[in-house]
Amino acid sequence: MRIGIFTDTYPPYINGVSTSIVMLQNALEKKGHEVFIVTVNADNMKYKYENENKIIRIPGIPIGIFDYRLTGVYPLRAIEKIRKWDLDIIHSQTEFGVGTFARIIAKQFDIPIVHTYHTMYEDYVYYITKGYFNGASKKIVEYLTKFYCDKTTTELIVPTKKTYDLFKKKYGVDRNIHIIPTGIEVERFYRENFSSSELEETRKILGFSKEDVIMLFVGRMGKEKSVDFLIDAQKEIVKQCPKVKFLLIGDGPYLENLQKQAVQEHLQKSVVFMGKVPWDNIPKYYALSDLFVTASTTETQGLTVIEAMAASLPVVAINDESFNQVVIHDLNGKIFENKKEYIKCVVSLIQDSKERNRMGKQARISAEKHSTKYFAEQVLDVYKLAIGKENIKDRRFFTRLKNVIKRGFHGK
Repeated sequence: MRIGIFTDTYPPYINGVSTSIVMLQNALEKKGHEVFIVTVNADNMKYKYENENKIIRIPGIPIGIFDYRLTGVYPLRAIEKIRKWDLDIIHSQTEFGVGTFARIIAKQFDIPIVHTYHTMYEDYVYYITKGYFNGASKKIVEYLTKFYCDKTTTELIVPTKKTYDLFKKKYGVDRNIHIIPTGIEVERFYRENFSSSELEETRKILGFSKEDVIMLFVGRMGKEKSVDFLIDAQKEIVKQCPKVKFLLIGDGPYLENLQKQAVQEHLQKSVVFMGKVPWDNIPKYYALSDLFVTASTTETQGLTVIEAMAASLPVVAINDESFNQVVIHDLNGKIFENKKEYIKCVVSLIQDSKERNRMGKQARISAEKHSTKYFAEQVLDVYKLAIGKENIKDRRFFTRLKNVIKRGFHGK
């Protein structure tokens, strides 16, 4: 199968969506399919075609939200190249910019289009509105989301029931929606990939001792991730567990605020900000940590939780549909409702290494079902369904055409 993936975010830019696309691409290629990428040129305003990697990078302008760039909806230089690709299916991973281009190409070349919805846009409106006209802005987001995801695609994929419920219960979308959790290359995060000496050396570089218990958060430093909640709770955690360190990996618009918060709370010695870390290096930081924490309620799935579990880390996560289908309380981690419960969960795991190890083993087992192999198989089933629908449309068209011709011959 010849598959075109259209996305606004792709390496070298790294986030959850970019990671999920790379995982899908690798898994599809392992199964013998050809994958072509249409994305934004994140480096400059130039068109670029990478023939060996089958990637078209379209010029885009920064829009002021993280590192995202918005492209034109009909880049002429890309069209002839895409036509020669002779795609069987288009898989769009974004609604705007490159996503709109995907829909135009699908219509122009009569190619079925599958779309994956990744982002709960209502949770990000404030980056544009700055608190003004939020109600009206969310209505516009709802309208555009329904249009792009319901009216312009052959099949729709969402990663969790939380996202499914958004479309079914809140937006009232009446269509088939496929729930397919994004897969990850779980083997990348296995702790045994790293020697104890390598991990110990990294701990020394970070200023951690052998006795320190390391809490980890990986993600964008945005207000919506509720990292401020985690830092605020760290005051009490340090009082009860002086030998704890909180390692935060990621960059974002709220990073400076969080760093100031840590200083104001006198947590400089126990809260360590790593900033942006190369994607290939991140598994090492999971491997040297002891537990993973998150309080974000804006995820569509939360891939970092699955990555942590693959690295045998118990996860302490807020009670949100993105997490509570994966994190089972007291089996592979702990679920909390408020700050008091969060502190209690974290402290209990810090103080009980046997319980951490037990949950870590269960976490690894739980992560296995999120491997890219099963992810790709489920996505391929949706591709086949979409292609089958288009074939039915073609058969109906030729049947109607044949009937018209017959009527013409018989003078009817």
